[in-house]
Amino acid sequence: MRRKIPLIATAAAVAVALAACATPSGASPDSSSSATGGRQAVTVGVIPIVDVAPIYLGVQEGIFARHGLDVTLELADGGAAIVPAVVKGDYQFGFSNVTSLLMASNQGEPLKIVAPGNFSTGQDGVDFSAVVAPGDSDIATAADLAGRTVSVNSLNNIGDTTVRNVVDASGGDPAAVEFVEMPFPEMLPALKGGQVDAAWVVEPHLTTAVQQGAKIISSNFAQTDHDLLVAAYFTSDQTLEQDPETVAAFTAAVKESLTYAQDHPNETRAVLDTYTEIDPVVKSVMVMPRFAADIEPTYLQVLADLGLKYGLFDKPVDVTKLLVQEPAQ
Repeated sequence: MRRKIPLIATAAAVAVALAACATPSGASPDSSSSATGGRQAVTVGVIPIVDVAPIYLGVQEGIFARHGLDVTLELADGGAAIVPAVVKGDYQFGFSNVTSLLMASNQGEPLKIVAPGNFSTGQDGVDFSAVVAPGDSDIATAADLAGRTVSVNSLNNIGDTTVRNVVDASGGDPAAVEFVEMPFPEMLPALKGGQVDAAWVVEPHLTTAVQQGAKIISSNFAQTDHDLLVAAYFTSDQTLEQDPETVAAFTAAVKESLTYAQDHPNETRAVLDTYTEIDPVVKSVMVMPRFAADIEPTYLQVLADLGLKYGLFDKPVDVTKLLVQEPAQ
């Protein structure tokens, strides 16, 4: 049976969480070859957040079936659970944010990104990620975050590196920001209670925060890069080497699903009801990520450079190691 996950309790997984739920959310009630018409069965580790709506929509619309795949979507709490499962072959594919994948690759994990996951909208003030502060706070710009406490769901990852970047770009001291790790659902109460001065949140928590009187200080993703690639789908080197046809089919299906999702925003919002629980009013107005099928090394380089600048890496990361190399013509 497909399991719905209250997003208010799980969106912290947009960066890196710690443990897998490992409960299947199947694309088909029967994954046997006789029931699937001979389609190749694959398991994809995903996180129950808005970012993965396109793959659910693609399964629902039959896009993966048309590419010869029978997909099981396996829910996990975060990339920290998905990466080892993909490496071991428990999942053929997985979803994680780009910084986490860069860190895993830099540590020697044999991974390859096969398709984008989601992008920033590129619009300051209208993105699915932002730093917020209480409405009556004297924090007015990202530079004012220096010397303040800011909550992030995972230290040394995509949240704090992009926040440091916007503080730096605004003329503040990024080293003076004190980051506090806590799950997204705990951030708004902590903000109201004065335990932190500001919070980095993503949808649907961002819309909820604004509805409750918080103000947006910085759209940290959009202000870092208008085309910021936030997350991606990936596989293991072993799966790529042993079954390149399936990897190619999956890549094509994901890219088609991403394009379909971007072109059909109402359907993309509606599919969220199949695997999450979001307040209908929040769901109707929250900002969705941008979905696109293209991926370039430069998209990865942005976060690789930030990771090096702010101490996630001790040497430059070769982003091409994470990309599938096209065969020579």
